[in-house]
Amino acid sequence: MEFTPLARPTSTERTQHQHAAVNQFSTEDTIAKNNRTKEIHFKASHGLLIAFFLWIFALHALGILFFTKGFLLTRLVLDHKSECASPPIELPNASPASYGGGCWYPKTFDRAVVIIIDALRYDFTVPAHGDARYFHNTLEVLHETALRDPQNAFLLPFIADPPTTTLQRLKGLTTGTLPTFLDAGSNFAGTAIEEDNLVAQLRSAGKTLVHLGDDTWHSLFPGYFDANLTHAYDSFNVWDLHTVDDGVTQHLMPLLSAGSDKWDVIFGHFLGLDHAGHRYGPDHPATQEKLQQMDRVIRDMISALDDKTLLVVMGDHGMDTKGDHGGESDDEVEAALWMYSKKGVFGHGHNGLLKPPQTAKERPVGQIDLVPTLSLLLGLPIPFNNLGSPIAEAFVGPKQPQWEKLVSVNALSAAQIKRYEKEYSAVRGLSKDVFAGAHRLWETASNDRRSKASNTDLFAAFSRYQAENLRVCRSLWARFDVSRMISGILLLACAMVALGFYARATTPFRVEDTPLFLRYISISAVLGLALGSIFGLANASRGLLDTCLIGVSGGSIIGFAYTVFRISRGYPLPLPRSTWGWLAIVLTILQSIGFASNSFTIWEDEILLFFLGTFASLGLIAALRQKVTTDRTLGLLQSSIFLALSRVVSLSRLCREEQMPYCRSTYYSSTASSTSSYWQLFIPYTVSLLLPSFIKGYYKSTRSYAGSAIMWIGVVLRMSLLASAIYWTLDASDDNEWLDVDKNTLRFVKTALAQLILGIAFVAGTAYFVSATPCINIELPAEANGDANPPAGKRSKPMNVLGYGNMHGSRYFLLVTNWIVAVVLVQKPMGGGAIGILALQILALLEIVDSNDLSRSAIGPVMLGILGNFHFFKTGHQATLSSIQWESAFIALKTLRYPWSPILVTLNTFGAQVITAVAVPLLVLWKQPPRKTGLLGSVAMAIATFILYFAVINLATTMWAGWLRRHLMLYRIFSPRFMTGATTLLVIDLVGILVAIGGFRWNLTSVNQVFGWV
Repeated sequence: MEFTPLARPTSTERTQHQHAAVNQFSTEDTIAKNNRTKEIHFKASHGLLIAFFLWIFALHALGILFFTKGFLLTRLVLDHKSECASPPIELPNASPASYGGGCWYPKTFDRAVVIIIDALRYDFTVPAHGDARYFHNTLEVLHETALRDPQNAFLLPFIADPPTTTLQRLKGLTTGTLPTFLDAGSNFAGTAIEEDNLVAQLRSAGKTLVHLGDDTWHSLFPGYFDANLTHAYDSFNVWDLHTVDDGVTQHLMPLLSAGSDKWDVIFGHFLGLDHAGHRYGPDHPATQEKLQQMDRVIRDMISALDDKTLLVVMGDHGMDTKGDHGGESDDEVEAALWMYSKKGVFGHGHNGLLKPPQTAKERPVGQIDLVPTLSLLLGLPIPFNNLGSPIAEAFVGPKQPQWEKLVSVNALSAAQIKRYEKEYSAVRGLSKDVFAGAHRLWETASNDRRSKASNTDLFAAFSRYQAENLRVCRSLWARFDVSRMISGILLLACAMVALGFYARATTPFRVEDTPLFLRYISISAVLGLALGSIFGLANASRGLLDTCLIGVSGGSIIGFAYTVFRISRGYPLPLPRSTWGWLAIVLTILQSIGFASNSFTIWEDEILLFFLGTFASLGLIAALRQKVTTDRTLGLLQSSIFLALSRVVSLSRLCREEQMPYCRSTYYSSTASSTSSYWQLFIPYTVSLLLPSFIKGYYKSTRSYAGSAIMWIGVVLRMSLLASAIYWTLDASDDNEWLDVDKNTLRFVKTALAQLILGIAFVAGTAYFVSATPCINIELPAEANGDANPPAGKRSKPMNVLGYGNMHGSRYFLLVTNWIVAVVLVQKPMGGGAIGILALQILALLEIVDSNDLSRSAIGPVMLGILGNFHFFKTGHQATLSSIQWESAFIALKTLRYPWSPILVTLNTFGAQVITAVAVPLLVLWKQPPRKTGLLGSVAMAIATFILYFAVINLATTMWAGWLRRHLMLYRIFSPRFMTGATTLLVIDLVGILVAIGGFRWNLTSVNQVFGWV
């Protein structure tokens, strides 16, 4: 074989080659420098953009803070203590020396066992006929003894004052006061109860106190209980039904049989029934099992009691049809109270009704009435702040009504309330007119007492006074700080206007104005802080902190307004210029106005479904007007998919009490359960099978199913969703005991699996997203594999970059899938299906926006916001406290751990809104080529518009809650909706800033590192 030697290049050719190489290197160096300069400029602009949105977040937080401080009810706590030597009234023919060890009134019992069965609803304790549920005819001992031996026991409905949370209920049960959201005074800084209360009076009397069960008691009464006999247990793990109850029973029974020398009063707090309700709902075998256990325990306690010991069993609140509580529905406030004594001192003769009430609507007593009742039965002073009245059945006597006793105890209670009324009026500086009606009733009762009126008349007179005083105090503590509420509303309104100008009056190429905004915002904020400090020091009544915060926020708003005025020519009024833009405004305004109506608020989910249907219908009309066949077909298809999915997901619903009987819940297995049906377990498996395939189809339509997408969507996303389905199958197996496996082992596997899924979503997923290459595939021309130097005059074919037209969108959507995985895990199976549909609706919305060229319109971000709010309801939530799925705090944890448990509950509650917030940049990035300019400004506009939608909703719910603050449904409807809107806004702010804008930076950097910066 012969080799032909290569010809040596001439000197001219060598020179030309050298110049070409130098020029090439010089050009590459220039390009590299330009890229670095543009990258630095982008990162600086991105950082300033985050700073601007953090300012918006601060305004939202301050506005909500000020409104909340004025809106949430407060009461002044008096430090006065009732003393044994100072009774409020002298009883005839009696003196403390004749009280037999009692104080103010002869004591009836030496010792007491006070048992709280958390969430003991009244209908759990009375017989049911006909269609009985699991919770019926199970805890029978209470009704049985009250019916058979009315002189030994009585059973009454025990009505709680909302909010029906355990902490607030324990305060009411021990102080006799009404609950408020904020208690101003000596105990404002902590959770410990420092005002006069029943437990403190027992301790002052030298009693040995023992506590068993819920550890909440120790945060309220630290150091009050005997350390050697007391045993407290964690109260927040709602997955654990047995540890607390078994521990209380284990230590309670030996104490009852140990004699009276070790203890005087035992407080036992069982939690199993409450936890069974939270986990399964009331109509479940687990609830039945806990009620049966309580029945056995109470019967054992009855056997162990002596004649000198009072046994009290009560619920601190009830539970709704799903087993939750916190609100003010009948099921949540109707608890049960049962008192038992072997002395035979109780009775019902004052009303002629010997049988226990069959429903909670008959002869109810307030929970605050327990405090004066126990105080007088145990020979203690009535706590100073008490507003309750003695329970008549405890004093009327077993045979003929002993009206003199009823008059005596009610006179003592009324006199103590009169003493409290006098001190409270003096401290608050109230006019005499406030308690004028109560004063007249008191004078009437006092005159009747001096004139020796009949005992029945005296009993009625003192009862009327106490009822009127309670009514006045309720109205007093329903007073709002209107000036703070207005300050909060003004801050929220100003933030909304600023966000509106920034979102809709700018263009994508004006993001460089952000430094100017921040400059004047900062300068004005400093000046506002100085003025606020001066005003606060000069006017101490306003509070230095409040005036400083108002000064900073107000000054920064003025700085923003000044900046807009300076460059006003470039910032026209933010009014829409298209039908789609007007639709966005109309839908937002209609929803905001509707919150003034309680019926609109109740049926908000159905209203949002109508909005989604309206948008999809207009999408169909717009598609028919498309001139290009491809665009027309795409628009028709995606609008139809969007509409159909909206209807399908609407089948998932959790009805609130006010919607009954016109709504049927499908989210759980039944209206009285908080567990999923067996068939619902197939939903997560269906999601894991279909969702990645559908996403793959959207990617393939733009030839983007390549590179990083193949591994993440085709493998990781599918396997993660499948693992979530397995988790919920294991959870159902644990609930129903399908597997013959140790429960601790099964729970360990569940927890480990959940932690693995969250690790994939947030740790591995974030790392993969940051380092992932664009979702593209490069096809080289045929000659690239042959002669590298084609003949002269023949141009080489360009290479094909598959996925080029959707390079930004296809890569960014990988971040959205990470959050989908996490949110699907923390939802119930039905909720996981709703989140899967949400993901497909987002993709359909992106196609509709692209086909109609709406990437800069407000309709895209607004529809994403409506989608998020709609799926909030479809994932088993309502704007009520009782719909919060607290058990989600333990999906990946064995015990309550901060901050992870609250984060899991937040992700469960607001998961749909979080996913839509993360997806906002896709409205700009979807089907955009890599060399697209102005993306940062367009993304800023989209995110600002998205936050603006939630800001308008929050402002509306805030204003209507303030305006309707005297409305009958304030705390059932309007206040919870305000709290939901405020929390949603803050969550959306943080996710939009940290995840959406932050994710956009990594996405753009990755693409531009391949194709260069523009």
